[in-house]
Parts: sequence; C-alpha cells; structure tokens
Amino acid sequence: MVKNANKSDGGENVFRWRINLLSLLIIFLGGVVFFRLYSLQIQAHDSYKEKARDQYMVSRNLEPRRGEIFLAEQENLFPAAVNKNMPTAFAIPKIIQDGEKREVARLVADKLELDLEEVEKKISKKDDLYEPLKKRLSEEDIKKVKDIGHEGIKLREESWRYYPGGSLAAQSVGFVGYNDHKREGIYGLEKYYQKKLEGSPGYLHQERDAANRWMSVGERLFKPAQDGNDLILGLDHIVQHKAEEALENAMKKHDADSGKIAIMDPYSGEILAMAQYPVFDLNNYSEVEDISVFKNALVSDAYECGSVFKAITMAAALDDGAIEYDETYVDTGQVEEGGYVIKNSQEKVHGKQTMKEVIEKSINTGMIYVEKKLGNKKFYDYIKKFGFGEKTGIDLPSEAKGDLSNLDTNRDIEYFTASFGQGITVTPIQLVSAYAAIANGGELFQPRLVDYILASSGKKEELRNEVRSKVISQDAANKISLMLESNVDNGHGKPAAVPGYRVAGKTGTAQIADKEKGGYLEDATVGSFAGFAPVDNPKFAMLVVVENPKDVEWAENTAAPIFGELSKFLFDYYGIEPSRDFTQEELDKFDKTHNYLRGPSEEEKEEEGEDNSEED
Repeated sequence: MVKNANKSDGGENVFRWRINLLSLLIIFLGGVVFFRLYSLQIQAHDSYKEKARDQYMVSRNLEPRRGEIFLAEQENLFPAAVNKNMPTAFAIPKIIQDGEKREVARLVADKLELDLEEVEKKISKKDDLYEPLKKRLSEEDIKKVKDIGHEGIKLREESWRYYPGGSLAAQSVGFVGYNDHKREGIYGLEKYYQKKLEGSPGYLHQERDAANRWMSVGERLFKPAQDGNDLILGLDHIVQHKAEEALENAMKKHDADSGKIAIMDPYSGEILAMAQYPVFDLNNYSEVEDISVFKNALVSDAYECGSVFKAITMAAALDDGAIEYDETYVDTGQVEEGGYVIKNSQEKVHGKQTMKEVIEKSINTGMIYVEKKLGNKKFYDYIKKFGFGEKTGIDLPSEAKGDLSNLDTNRDIEYFTASFGQGITVTPIQLVSAYAAIANGGELFQPRLVDYILASSGKKEELRNEVRSKVISQDAANKISLMLESNVDNGHGKPAAVPGYRVAGKTGTAQIADKEKGGYLEDATVGSFAGFAPVDNPKFAMLVVVENPKDVEWAENTAAPIFGELSKFLFDYYGIEPSRDFTQEELDKFDKTHNYLRGPSEEEKEEEGEDNSEED
C-alpha cells in the first residue's frame, strides 16, 4: 500500500511541474506580447501615427519667389536680375536596365555634350531615383532630351537667376550662387539684400482620398510662401551703359590694368552709375578664373588718390578761415621736414602764387602751406568729417574704411604728404561722396544704390536721403567750387571741359603702392579725376580712376577726358542747357579728342557686320 502511494505522489509531482512550466511559458509569452504591444502602441506611437498619416496626407514645401532687381531708365525700369524657369535634365538610374546603361549614357553624353564616363558613373548608381545631368537647358537641349525618348531620362522645371544685362553693373548687382548647398546671394546687392530678396518658405498639408485626389472637407494646414521684395535702383541703365562703354574703350586705348567710375546725385547720395573694368558675365560667373573681379573695387579697395585730395585740404582751410580765397604765398619748389625733402611735380618752381593757382597748377608745396596754416589737428578733424577713415554705409558688402594710420604718428611729414593725397588711402566711394558734399554746399550724404524696395504685396518702402554730417559752409563750398572750375578752364583739368558748360574738378596722379615689398611700383601710376557739374546747380558728382596706363602717365590724359565725355553725355541726357557761349569749332574739337571713348556708330557696326560675314 505504501509503495502505491509513493507512485501516486511521484506522478502528481511530475504533473505539477509540467503545469508550473506551462504557466511560466504562458507568462513569458504574455510578457513578450505585452512588451511588443507597449513598444508598438506606446513607444512607437508617434512614428506609426505619422506613417498612417502619410498614407492619406500630402505634404509640400512652398518655395518663395526671389525678389528681382531693376535699374532705372528715365520713366521705365530695366531688369537686372530676374527669375527664369530653365529645366534640368536628370536620370532615374533605378529604372534604367543594366544592359542598356552604357547605350543610354552614350546618347545623353552625345546629345548634351557631356563627359561619357561621368554620365555613365551617374546612371550606374543602384536604386538611385535622381541624378542631375545638366542644368539650365536651352530650348535646343530640351528638344534633344525629349529625342532620347527613354523613361529614365527626364526634364524637371527649376527656377534660376537670370541677368538680362549680362555684364552690365556686374559688380554692383552681384549674383546668386551656392553656400553650404543653399542658393543665396554671394556678391553685390544680391548678397547685401539677401534677407529682403529671399522671402520666406511656406507649407501645405492636406488629406487625399484613395485615388490620390484632394479632399476638400478633410484636414488642411496651409502657410503661404512669402515672396521676396524687389529692389528698384537709382542706378540708371543708360548712364551705366555709357559709363562702362567709355571706360572699356579708354582701358583698351591706354592698355590700363583696371578702371573705375562712380557717378552720384549730390543732393541725395543716390548712385547713378558704378562702372568697373575688367568685368564679367553674371550668367557665366563660374567661368571666371580670377575671382577678384567679382568684388566692387569702388567700395572694397582703398588707394592713394594723389592730388584729387587737394580740394579736400583747401576746402577745410577755407571753411576754417585759416586761409583767404585770394591769399598768396611764394613757392620755392620744395619743403624740407624731418630729414625729408618734398618737391613739386617735375620739380617745378612757381614763385608767387594765389590759392586758386595752387589748385590749377597742382602745387604740392602750396598744399603744405595750406595744411600748416590749418594745423594738424584741425586737418585731421576735417578729413574725418568728410568721411575718410570710416565706412560710408553704402548698401554693398565688404566696404573698406581706408587707412589714415600714418597720421596717428602726429609727425608733420605725414600730414604734409597727406595734404596732397599721399601716405593715406581712401576708397573711390568716399572720394566721390566728399566731392558731392562740396557740390551741394557742404552736406555729406550716405551713398546708396537702391531707390526703393517693393514688397510682393505692392507696398513701397522709400529709402531716405540721409545726411551724415555738415562738413563745410556754403561759402567755403562756393569758393572751392570756383577754384575747381578755374582748374578745368585754365589748369590741368582742361581735358574735362565741355563747351558751353561750367565744370569743376581736379586731377590726381599717384604712384601705386607695392603691397608685397612695400614702397611703390616702378613706372606704375594711378590717375584720378573728381569733380561735378554744372557748377552753379550741380546735377552730378563723378570720379574716374585709371590704374597703370602704359602709354601715358598723367591723369589729365587718361581720367580727365573720360570725365569730360561722360559730362557731355549727361548734359544731353538730362536736358541741361549750356550757360556759356561756345563755337562750333570748340564743339568739333571736343568731339574729335573724345571720340575714342565712344563705341562704334550704327554705320560702323553695320560695316563691321558686313566685313565679318564676308570673312565667314
């Protein structure tokens, strides 16, 4: 009996062990299921919710239209930077069969003039759904892509920046390029006004049905894109074109390294033209080898301007009362100071001279006489008031301040040379602004290119004319203006004269600093002419700079004639009547001496076209 009871207990123990094992297994499996459900329903809830949402919701980013840039043209506007739809050819490697990849690559490379190896490399990428092949396609290229006729080679519409003027005002307008894979303004106005031009993106999230159609009663989240603002410049298309034409022709005649022109409205600070040579085509900027051509040198580069600075020194002394308009002094041809000897140009000795003659004959020792009468501290204060040594605030990037650090030594010799524009550096935009201040009676305006900003809503934002400071009195401005006018009538500025008109201005020829070795370059000069007209009611102030001409040395042979030619053009363009009598002989002489600055006439263009066609 006991034996049987033991068998019964053993069987019962085995049964319980199995029940317990099964219970543990059920608990374990339940735990696994519970953990999985927790993972799916709690931890991954947002992820699966988003996946489910994607099955019935469509999301789309809405890109804004970039604002456009327009140049003025009397009553019209000229498009300088616009948006243009130009397709991109792309491949879908995933749907191009392995056996046909080489043939497709050959067709694409042949028709779009691309490198075969590069095309083949792109379309050989497995499971790739997008490989761009060629951007900004022409109409001819579009037709060629369609002729390929393969479903793996497609066209995609894209908006690109297009510059209708090509190289017109290139350094001022700037261009749009890639920065960290994002398209944005890189130089010029495109960069300075990036925030205004780019606008802000929007988005659209909306439900769709099984047939992929919009559901008008479904959930919808919509934020419209805010298009960028348009920039309307005071930069005049016609004046800009004429300035660039005259500058290019002069550069070629004199075999000069570079040239610059700035024309400003003296009563607003608005820039009417800003020309530079050499130039580049904004639509093909990637082909440029020397990227220094991209920067606007009128704003970014400082130079020793030479004798054009004499007008600033004289204006300061007249305003302070340190000298009188009809004051005289005796020129001995040189001044000794601190072991240095400063001489006049070509070592001339002029004897007794008036202040007006100091300007007319550009006498270095005369300017030292004026600076001494004014005093170092007052001289420094005046040139700072005229805006030198600090940024003008013009609406362009990378503006330089110039360098007045030589004057920090407080040595007389540095102040003497600075009085006639040596040993200190200034930017062209500072210089033309200073001459504009003389022209308008003594007010220094902040220069600007943009006239007004036009929002996509149609709202117009006018930019104010901003006076930075009152630098000299009206009386002092009148006196220095008469001196500068006399320089054009009787002095080194004669090539800038225009028959029948009152023109004021000053030449300046300076050596070019050697940035690598120090000192100055041998046989290399920079010529400048700064001035304004008409003297009695100035409509423009202008600066012309010609760097390192090879055939002549002096600014009166390079920069001054360009000033005269452009002044004559501006008088005609703005309908400014002459205020002096002049003869036809004087006008004919002017036309003859300035003819090289003009482009070929329509007749000459036609003749050149005929000659070229015969050669072809």
